[in-house]
Amino acid sequence: MHNITPYSSPHYFIYLLILLLPIIIGLWFGKRFKIYDFFATIVILITAFFGGNMSQGISLIAYVLFEMLVVFGYLSYRKKHNSFGIFSLFVFLAIVPLIFVKLDPLINNPTISLFAFMGISYLTFKSVEIVMEMRDGVIKEIKPFEFMRFLLFFPTITSGPIDRFRRFQKDVLNVPSREEYIELLRSGVNKLMQGLLYKFIIGYIFGTLLLPRVTVMAMASRGQAPLGLSWYVLAYMYVYSMYLFFDFAGYSLFAVAISNFMGVKTPMNFNAPFKSKNIKDFWNRWHMTLSFWFRDFIYMRLTFTIIKHKWIKNRVAIANVSYFALFLIMGIWHGETWYYIVYGIFHALAMITNDAWLRYKRKHRKQIPSNKFTEAFAIFLTFNIVCFSFLIFSGFLNTLWFS
Repeated sequence: MHNITPYSSPHYFIYLLILLLPIIIGLWFGKRFKIYDFFATIVILITAFFGGNMSQGISLIAYVLFEMLVVFGYLSYRKKHNSFGIFSLFVFLAIVPLIFVKLDPLINNPTISLFAFMGISYLTFKSVEIVMEMRDGVIKEIKPFEFMRFLLFFPTITSGPIDRFRRFQKDVLNVPSREEYIELLRSGVNKLMQGLLYKFIIGYIFGTLLLPRVTVMAMASRGQAPLGLSWYVLAYMYVYSMYLFFDFAGYSLFAVAISNFMGVKTPMNFNAPFKSKNIKDFWNRWHMTLSFWFRDFIYMRLTFTIIKHKWIKNRVAIANVSYFALFLIMGIWHGETWYYIVYGIFHALAMITNDAWLRYKRKHRKQIPSNKFTEAFAIFLTFNIVCFSFLIFSGFLNTLWFS
């Protein structure tokens, strides 16, 4: 038996829905079977992490035990003290496993991959959120079982979306009424069907049928133009962007759908991102749970810290510094290669430029037209800027120029 990646094949959904059937029946009659929920979680974790290759499962167990020591160690400390230095130390400790995993390709040391398993980033975001909200006094108490249930909620464990503890806790402690659950089932079925369309049909067309072909043609034409930038590279940019969206959005829809079947309203990850009118609007629509997590726990806190300590007085400069820090961290989080870092810097510059343009528009509102044409142009421009950033993100330029 091999490890089975969640949502990777139609057969997975058949087994999953059979496993979910007692949960659905229970919620239909107004009951949560907590013991069976735990059993279902164990079954999914075994299939995903403890198949033929046990290393991911061992890494997951090591990770959970380590994060429990961090979270409950800080909870014990926070009940009596509130030092910023100790808080910073525990936040660092919470991300140490992820740092190990990210450093592994650079160091090439097999011992550093102790925590390497699918979804470690998403679990780390959850752990860090809990530590930060303990510092804020928002989370005053949490039990070990509640922490594990939140961390290991199987619909979202490998690909998100990133939920928040208090929102999640409210759902799992509540049994929806029959009417509410019927609406959740309807929503779940719709999202499941949409996810199947995105992932296995549209994603297959762009990712399996088109992407390899335009890749070959772009590589074959790289000697015919400066820097190898032929029209096939442009085709690759659009094809890859479509594949990235439909594949990832499909996974996210599956996670939300299965969560709905379990009576949990996991937040959506995408909201028509290619209809965005500017880059800030895009980040409010693309991978929203990640975007909002970075906004709340990095951008806002860094901005507040700069203002509090009066390191920078100009508010525009404060925002710009925070943008660079935010997107540089986001780029490095994806990987320690130049194209991920450039991707982050690119979006920081795009956000800074966008804010400058919005300030200019407010001052010259009467001189700048606003109509359906300008709105359509804004959407078109944003779409192409985003697709270009995805070309950087894909790493294809690295292959084109350096391979």
